Amino acid sequence: MLESLRKAAGTWVAKILLLLLVGSFAVWGISGQVGSGFGANTVLTAGGTTVSIKDYRLAYDRQIAILSQQFGQRITREMAIALGVEEQVLGQLVNGAVLDEQARLLGLGHSKERLAELARTDPAFAGPDGKFDRQRFEFTLQQVGMTPEDYLRNRQQEAIRQQIVEAVSDGMRAPDALLTAAALYRGEDRTVEYVALPNALVEPVDDPAAEVLSTWFAENKNTYAAPEYRKVAYVRLEAQDISDPSAIGDDQVKEDYEKNIARYTTPEMRTIEQIVFRTPEAAKAAHDSIRSGTTFEDIVKAEGRTPADVLLGTFAKDRVPDPAIADAAFALQANQVSEVITGMFGPVLIRVTEIQPEVVKPLAEVAEQIRSDMALAEANRILLDVHDQYEDERAAGASLRQAAEKLKLEVKSIEAIDRTARRPDGSIVNDMPESQQLIAALFESEVGQENAPMPTAGGGFVFFEVEGITPARERPLEEVRDKVLADWKAAETTKRLAEKATEIEKQVKDGGTTLDAVATQFSLEKQTKRGLKRDADDADVGRDGVAAVFAVALNGTGHFATPEADGRVVFKVTEVFEPVGAGPDTLPEEERQRFTGGLANDMLGQLVTELQVKYGVTINRSAIAQAMSF
Repeated sequence: MLESLRKAAGTWVAKILLLLLVGSFAVWGISGQVGSGFGANTVLTAGGTTVSIKDYRLAYDRQIAILSQQFGQRITREMAIALGVEEQVLGQLVNGAVLDEQARLLGLGHSKERLAELARTDPAFAGPDGKFDRQRFEFTLQQVGMTPEDYLRNRQQEAIRQQIVEAVSDGMRAPDALLTAAALYRGEDRTVEYVALPNALVEPVDDPAAEVLSTWFAENKNTYAAPEYRKVAYVRLEAQDISDPSAIGDDQVKEDYEKNIARYTTPEMRTIEQIVFRTPEAAKAAHDSIRSGTTFEDIVKAEGRTPADVLLGTFAKDRVPDPAIADAAFALQANQVSEVITGMFGPVLIRVTEIQPEVVKPLAEVAEQIRSDMALAEANRILLDVHDQYEDERAAGASLRQAAEKLKLEVKSIEAIDRTARRPDGSIVNDMPESQQLIAALFESEVGQENAPMPTAGGGFVFFEVEGITPARERPLEEVRDKVLADWKAAETTKRLAEKATEIEKQVKDGGTTLDAVATQFSLEKQTKRGLKRDADDADVGRDGVAAVFAVALNGTGHFATPEADGRVVFKVTEVFEPVGAGPDTLPEEERQRFTGGLANDMLGQLVTELQVKYGVTINRSAIAQAMSF
């Protein structure tokens, strides 16, 4: 479980808490001395900057909140110790303190207006419309135990630190020599000859002796254990769950329709042709000629144009690029030629060849959609009120089902689900909101325990409860014998084929045989793959195969499992080509940025290390122990 914690990705809550860190670099370690001769309430000092016991504990609790929110479970003290959370927090505070001291001495700061803008544009606080939502702002901070004043203070602190970070790293660029070497490495391609050995070379595998199967089952018993199942109930609260179109009256629908009639109107469209002339005189002569009986098409030909050349397009009036042409075109009858118009590009004659009249959808056609949209908008408005009403009901002693029934919310039940979202019959429960996080939280809860609601990606909440637990149990061999036997045979087949592939590969490597001879011996085909690129996921050899091919030198040999895991491939690298013209600019931009970012992190690491020495960081371990005692 601890390993899964280490590999986890961040969440929106983590984004809030990471304001306590320096933007783009991690913890470089803690230098300084352990002290005992300064304030008992001070965890560390860096020059004139101090960090109190309260600040340390607040940072620690928030770090725990990050992990708990990520995994939907409470992180215990034992887990935190195993993960090194105390030292991580201390390292973060040391880094922040030395940067704060540097900022203090430099007199850096930010205006209140700038801080307000940083908060307003933070994506963590965006509502369904993408704009700053004050209710979401307050709720998000509440979830991590932070007041708005805490947030703004920490935001200012982070923004000031970022000024130092940018002063060190802005404008940095990875050296061309490094980028060229990376381009050569990345761009190399190889030719490989190979023979795919099928499982059939070592099949069929006979049934093992009873004691062999029993031993193998005992070694892999956990694979066949029946997992813990939980009976659960949950209530999703999103706008669509409380939307009530029947509450929207016909008068409201009609008023909205009339107010937003443009939404239901397709404007008049006209297909316009235009001939642009060099001079007003030429345009007038053409117009006079048309009055005398010459056709518009004749003028087009006389000007050396084609119908495609003079077709401007089909537009609504407000979409015509030239306002003068728009006014004239929408005053003409179909196939009527205009007077000479002074257009944006010179004198013009235009003709309208098709008129598509304005179409307004009648109220009856769009009434139900309007009703639905208005109901959904109202539901979004009262969503947090319903959330509070639900919480009030629970606080008054109502069960999840009772609270949901009173608020007319649907309760969904799952009779049995395991940690992988599977039912006992193996089918997958695929309609749970925030499935991964919700399941994790359910398996950390107890029967009948009231849990904090879980935010959803749709801007709502999920209330959930465990109603029963079926404990995990070991299955006896007889219950799963068929599967165990099939798995043993598959594993034995893989093992025997790998041994055979190793034997053949050694013979090819030592010169005792060739891939052509191997192919002939087993009635197989030797194949050649050209242009293999490093890190590619090739359809024929797979990602693992590509890695194996690039793990050896020219004329090197090896073997790997086929992408379908139905055989083993023995190969030999026969050609290696460097990319032509490789240089810094041939490396993808994201790769160049990665190298530059790495160098910037190194520079920032050196800066923080030097600042730790310069300001004499002192750490009070007794104060840390005191902080962890509350």
